[in-house]
Amino acid sequence: MIFPRPVRAVVFDMDGLLINSEVVIRDAMMATARDMGVELPNDVFIRMVGLTYAASDAVAQAHFGPDFPLSDFNAEVWRRAQAVFEVEDILKDGVREIVDHLEAAGIPRAVATSSSHDTVRRHLAPSGIYARFQTIVARGDYERGKPHPDPFLLAAERLGARPADCLALEDSHNGVRAAHAAGMMTVMVPDLLEPTEEMRTLCLAIADTLHDVLAALKGSD
Repeated sequence: MIFPRPVRAVVFDMDGLLINSEVVIRDAMMATARDMGVELPNDVFIRMVGLTYAASDAVAQAHFGPDFPLSDFNAEVWRRAQAVFEVEDILKDGVREIVDHLEAAGIPRAVATSSSHDTVRRHLAPSGIYARFQTIVARGDYERGKPHPDPFLLAAERLGARPADCLALEDSHNGVRAAHAAGMMTVMVPDLLEPTEEMRTLCLAIADTLHDVLAALKGSD
């Protein structure tokens, strides 16, 4: 992985990239669906990954039917997921190391996510990572969510960096589309979604882990 320009700032997605939340949410959704007498196939869940909350709800409602009590379902999913988040270290492997490197190199950092500010704080603060980002761009900060470029463009603006000089790290297809549309150097670090040919076209590289991204950053110093 070779960066075409010096990396002046890095913008991270959160769910599935910084934290192992996607797997926890998937398992909570499937278990809750079974308890409510229905099934949530993996292929339906996969279609929700990387969407805004409203778009994800629309996928679920279309699958379960118009009479399904989606608000009750979501509340129980969140309760189950929170029970896991409170007892497990959900920070993904390599996060601390890459943040350490960027901090030492004086490279500013942002999070651009579809989650709310409260959710970001709740997930990232216990590990101490939350305070090490210069800015958090979360739901409510922008008009259009991913796959639109708005979250990434706002992150670059807040960091005082040109989008073209920013490295964007994403795990979802819609996230990759958003970062690419913003004009950033985009690297996909897959979580639950496999990289497609479209992703390979839009990305500078597909990395197996954040450790691979860190090695590339060190190599470009």
